[in-house]
Amino acid sequence: MFRLETVNELSLCAKGDGQGQLFTKAGAMIGYYGQCHFEKVMLGPNGNPVQALLGQIGRRLTGENIPLMKVAGRGQTVSYYACEARHVTVINLNPGQSIAVESEDLLAFNDLVDYSLKPLGIGVISQKGLFTSKLTGKAPGAQVAIMTDGNPLVFDTPCCVDPDAMVAFTGPDPGFKLDLSWKNLLGQASGESYMLEYKQPGYKVIVQPNERKSGLDIGIDNHGESQHIQQNQSFSDAMGNVGDTFNNIGNAFNGGGGNGGGLGGMLGGIFGNR
Repeated sequence: MFRLETVNELSLCAKGDGQGQLFTKAGAMIGYYGQCHFEKVMLGPNGNPVQALLGQIGRRLTGENIPLMKVAGRGQTVSYYACEARHVTVINLNPGQSIAVESEDLLAFNDLVDYSLKPLGIGVISQKGLFTSKLTGKAPGAQVAIMTDGNPLVFDTPCCVDPDAMVAFTGPDPGFKLDLSWKNLLGQASGESYMLEYKQPGYKVIVQPNERKSGLDIGIDNHGESQHIQQNQSFSDAMGNVGDTFNNIGNAFNGGGGNGGGLGGMLGGIFGNR
């Protein structure tokens, strides 16, 4: 089993005993001791090809796609992971407990965690996608490592937070709260015209002291700046991503050779023509 801990705030240390697996953001490894093996995850960390296929299609279509790497070790191992000097926080999950995390902020999780896709309709307002990653503890010892720009703040619900600063949350999906007036239209408002509202008490919301560029600017003068618009994928790009997914699955079932085989290659060709 892999045990996760933060090192110097900016790095993750994973200690393995030769049992179990670790899943990390691809390319995040910065060093290790012992015998570690790294492998790109083709069909998802849960080992179910059908579920993994549906999950991959959803992530590709919505941009909530994170390339994963599987880590296994022989005997005692210690490995380290980091990404762009972002702050790392390790979260312990009880069995059945879930946390929703933005894919760009997910660094690693062990194999005691179930990884799936969670719809989040309010994503069109900010730079968040329409889906977010849902991680659920399957057994004692489940751990997830997330990243933030700076030291994170943890809010107890009920609370309201800026969508562009939110990184992760537990509990039910948030509502959407607007604060609009004529000042917004004239560009004289505070700049905090919309927020995520978590109404149900007893849960946590993690935010970072830095905001993504907003997907929506409610004002006619753009506050003196060019408007930032969410960079959504075009339909053709999304279909191309889905085609790539089918090709990858075809390669996985055919030993990685050729240009995709069987059903995976056929579907990849259909979706990839654009």
